[in-house]
Amino acid sequence: MNKMPKWADAVLIPLISILLAFLLSGLVIMAIGKDPVMAIKTMVQGAFGNSNNIGYTLYYTTNFIFTGLSVAVAYHARLFNIGSEGQAALGGLGVALVCLYVPWPHWAIALPAAMIGGAVFGAAWAFIPAYLQAKRGSHIVITTIMFNFIGSALIGYILLNYLKVPGSMSTESARFGAGAHLPTFHEMLAPFGIEFNKNAPVNVSFLIALLAAVGFYFLIWRTRLGYEIRAYGQSETAAKYAGINPVRIVVIAMLISGALSGLMAINNVMGEAERLIDNAVEGAGFIGIAVALMGRNHPIGIVLAALLFGFLYQGGGELSFWESIPRELVVVIQALVIMFTGALDNMVRAPLEKLFIALNKKKEA
Repeated sequence: MNKMPKWADAVLIPLISILLAFLLSGLVIMAIGKDPVMAIKTMVQGAFGNSNNIGYTLYYTTNFIFTGLSVAVAYHARLFNIGSEGQAALGGLGVALVCLYVPWPHWAIALPAAMIGGAVFGAAWAFIPAYLQAKRGSHIVITTIMFNFIGSALIGYILLNYLKVPGSMSTESARFGAGAHLPTFHEMLAPFGIEFNKNAPVNVSFLIALLAAVGFYFLIWRTRLGYEIRAYGQSETAAKYAGINPVRIVVIAMLISGALSGLMAINNVMGEAERLIDNAVEGAGFIGIAVALMGRNHPIGIVLAALLFGFLYQGGGELSFWESIPRELVVVIQALVIMFTGALDNMVRAPLEKLFIALNKKKEA
């Protein structure tokens, strides 16, 4: 007998966890002498109040969808990929090289090439930890964390010595050509008579992220490879008995995971900045871990969790600006959401399981 229905595990537990996080956040805001009701109104207005704010919220959401899917693919194979940050950074290098050194005539041609560049570089950066895990037994958590720092240093070195514009004080590459400019929502919706703020950074990458979520679903639940990944994640011993090669699954799962992280660069590097900037990932790889956990490693949950964190990022920035609430407190609010939905998940799960067991027994009596 199941301890609780699937809908409760997928919806009720995350919802209660989020409410608890916001309740505690409200108490913290009250403790510093601010109005928590006004704070939440400011966050909602700042994230969804106009098309410019919505554009920024969806821009952050796009980044978190890619990194959330990245973490989830590896997690289904019982691999905890902490390296999405570094893989996304290397994906940015791949996108930048494609966009800088080829005179693209149109974005529709440049985008697929940039996607390949980002995915290949991201996958390549995930391959080494995957190989070390599969062949040498090196723990994937340790190696991927280390590769985040190595990747950051490598990007900084390449930018400073090879890609930086001569004479510029900024550690960034030259801007990409006009043919690599991705259409923003303002440009995409204008032909339909829909007005959208032209300064909002959300672009066609958001639609690519949604397609990636659909592709993730079909890969994991509708293909033989996806079945093998899930089987290996459930039981390595049983997977071996069924003829599944563990080395192959570890490497392939991590390659797909790294490729999804690398694809994030089409949004922040190609779409928003239109050049490669040092530390362009800005922590989105680590947020992807929380997004995957909150979304229960399912694409629908990941998209919704990514939207929540997009709201926290954009709304939190507006809260800090308009209500004079320290930016550090906004980070605390984000951390509380992560803590309740991740580390303290069992605090909500255990009582709910007991409740549903009691209800089931009462029905059977």
